[in-house]
Amino acid sequence: MRVSNLLTHTGGAGDIFGPDFDAHRTTLRDLSDYVDLYGKRPLEFAPETRFAYSNYGFILLGRIVEEVSGIPYDAYLQRNIFGPAGMHSTGNLPESDALPRRAVAYMGFEANLKRADATLPVRGTSAGGGYSTVGDFNRFVDALVSHRLLRAETLQKLTSGGVKTADGQFLPYDFGGSIEGAGHFIGHGGGAPGMNGELMHFLDSGYTVIVLANRDPPVASFIASFTANRLPAN
Repeated sequence: MRVSNLLTHTGGAGDIFGPDFDAHRTTLRDLSDYVDLYGKRPLEFAPETRFAYSNYGFILLGRIVEEVSGIPYDAYLQRNIFGPAGMHSTGNLPESDALPRRAVAYMGFEANLKRADATLPVRGTSAGGGYSTVGDFNRFVDALVSHRLLRAETLQKLTSGGVKTADGQFLPYDFGGSIEGAGHFIGHGGGAPGMNGELMHFLDSGYTVIVLANRDPPVASFIASFTANRLPAN
């Protein structure tokens, strides 16, 4: 398996959610804890034979960052991304830590609305689950496209590169997408019980769509999609 397989979800590494996660949720604190729990299971399929979204693949990417840099993943983010970009309200601190203005995650609807604390990871990881603000996401986009975080050629590789599966299908790196009319964007979306977020920066027009919600998906995704589909092309 190659790094490119992890970045395109073609490695067969599998997911992190399910019975094992539920049974060990409170003890999964560091990336190495996830590797200890899931690292011995076989691949779901041979790399580059098909696509299947893999949260565990992004756990492995985080561990690669730790091994190559020699520092913890969160420290690497702070030193190389959050600090340089001016993202002072972004991080992966545990849900139990009291942070000013951190939103509470609520799942369900109306009479069934309840806090989602008991379903969430203890803290954010390279697979998601961190916290941020619309302003910080916008600062991230600005730092990225102004090449303060990545060289121009590296950003270009992320936006245009990928792998071919065994049947010849090209799958791009999981770093964006495209919407008819609005064009190609960089960014990502995610969701879990009580949280949903979307970030899309359209390269041709320069428009950025950021939506965060402390409710179940697809609350933020719907608003982001509604907005993006109504943007001018340039």
